[in-house]
Amino acid sequence: MTDRDLPLSGVRVLELGNYIAAPTAARMLADFGAEVIKVERPDTGDELRNWRLYSGTTSMLYRTINRNKKSIVLDLRTDQGRQDVIDLAAKCDIVLENFRPGTLEKWGISPEVLSRKNPDLIVTRISAFGQTGPMSERPGFAAVAEAYGGFRNLVGDPDRPPVRVGVSIGDSIAGLYAAFGCVMALFQRQTAKSALSLTQRSIDVALNESILSMMESLIPDYLAYGVERERVGGRMEGIAPSNAYPCNDGHSIIIAGNGDAIFQRYMETIDRPDLGADPDLQTNAGRWKRRDELDAAISAWTGLHSRDDALMLLDAAGVPSGPIYTAADVVADAQYNARNMIQNFRVDTGESEPTNVGFVGIVPVIGGTSLPIRSVGPELGEHTAEVLKDLLGRENEEIGA
Repeated sequence: MTDRDLPLSGVRVLELGNYIAAPTAARMLADFGAEVIKVERPDTGDELRNWRLYSGTTSMLYRTINRNKKSIVLDLRTDQGRQDVIDLAAKCDIVLENFRPGTLEKWGISPEVLSRKNPDLIVTRISAFGQTGPMSERPGFAAVAEAYGGFRNLVGDPDRPPVRVGVSIGDSIAGLYAAFGCVMALFQRQTAKSALSLTQRSIDVALNESILSMMESLIPDYLAYGVERERVGGRMEGIAPSNAYPCNDGHSIIIAGNGDAIFQRYMETIDRPDLGADPDLQTNAGRWKRRDELDAAISAWTGLHSRDDALMLLDAAGVPSGPIYTAADVVADAQYNARNMIQNFRVDTGESEPTNVGFVGIVPVIGGTSLPIRSVGPELGEHTAEVLKDLLGRENEEIGA
């Protein structure tokens, strides 16, 4: 599949984003062919360049989230920088931003201003609590949004304070919604019988709402039954047996044997046919009531086996299970490699020569394997001259100034 064959080929995006949320949305659009022009501040650029920076000048986190993009440097504190944004937006399909609400308005580059020169422009905005409502002006990172959205309360063990998952899940989910909103607006713009209003072209993504939308039946369970879900560690509320279980070689494995039919095979495999035949354990509700007993029986069995042996026996019985992978396991995995999910690039890591580094491929897959990543996150301002010349007709002297 050539660049011109990609689903979003011909779409141009101006990213006024920092950190993870808006850059993730723009990365998804870029992955599938959109031309994404990322605006960064002079000298430092996106702060993500320095997050988890172990050596060199640009982190692998930045390289990952900003792949397939162009980087230009504009100073939005200046009149010229803001005018450049207005002029570039006139030649784009989408503007993506994740500043605190009111920031674009303060700078004189509000959606209304941008739309005057481009009445078809889609403006996608990501913020902590959305562009409207009593909390809209409050700042907030994903950690705060995860707490407001009900997510943090369910992560961890019941006898300990809530914990955070190991990635910025709130930002990433908001980025997914923003990318979906962009594509949805593009489709509506293409199929509409008349021009869309700015309201119709404005996508408003809130971090806390993005998290809340992932909480399954948390709210209706509370309103219908008065049920307040609680932290259950490695389990899932109301589903059993499904947990992580230790093996005798120091590894743990995940076994999800909570289906009614699967449960019978599962108990036969762990040499507990008595539990499989117990009438009180034939439904998930009954198994949840006796989850501690079931987990103890399963742990007793896994404790007799190595990780590989336990997984082999479970797989032979058709019981869903798997290892708990580390990064090293993922890189060596045949399934990921068969689908081109680890793609290698020569990258500057601060050593004397570039290093061969693997990056996670593009999801979802089209055509059997991951589409190729065209480039990893660019150097700061790498494309400034190219973009300002090609799109705005700037001369070298103007660009230098």
